[in-house]
Amino acid sequence: MRSNFDEQLNQLNGKLVEMGAIVERAIADASKALIEQDEELAQRVIENDDNIDDMEDLIEDMCQKIIMRQQPIAGDLRLILAVSKIIVDLERIGDHASDISELAIFLAEGKSIGKLEHIPQMAEATLTMVTRAIDAFVRSDLELAKDVIDYDDVVDDLFTLVKEDAIRLIKSDIDQSSHAIDLIMIAKYFERIGDHATNVAEWVVFSMTGENKHGIAGRNKS
Repeated sequence: MRSNFDEQLNQLNGKLVEMGAIVERAIADASKALIEQDEELAQRVIENDDNIDDMEDLIEDMCQKIIMRQQPIAGDLRLILAVSKIIVDLERIGDHASDISELAIFLAEGKSIGKLEHIPQMAEATLTMVTRAIDAFVRSDLELAKDVIDYDDVVDDLFTLVKEDAIRLIKSDIDQSSHAIDLIMIAKYFERIGDHATNVAEWVVFSMTGENKHGIAGRNKS
């Protein structure tokens, strides 16, 4: 009986890792499309968002079936609950990668992102957070999860720098106001990705220790 339960948990973990890999690719491709002004790549990210949504539905269904059939307790239940929360954050990260791609298509129409160097740095930082948060789950690595949570400060600081860059851009050329606002929106999407990566890391901590400082529902990040 336990071996069957363990197999179901392994399948659940495997699907979460698969979803994480798809989301990581979405961030990387959205960032590349933005920086290289690749409209075709940006469009693929947007179209692939449905696959991420489908993965969320599939994994949520798996979680519900395991709980109903196996009635897990203690650490096993925490793990399943954590997975059900993590996939929500991963789905929203996918949404933000799609949002960035939509703006990348707009900005590719004769405009350049080169003036704001901190946007690519934010892209790299948030991808690092997501990758490490998933790795923390796979390895059951409590310290790595906590490192991800702390690293969110780096993304927040970069967001502040982007806003300062945008202000300088507007002061130097008022005709660039609309462009500056678009870049701030992109930075905001990356900042939200960092928040969701933090959530993922916090659910990893919960799965291992039972600690959840935001309550079982977690933080509500759009």
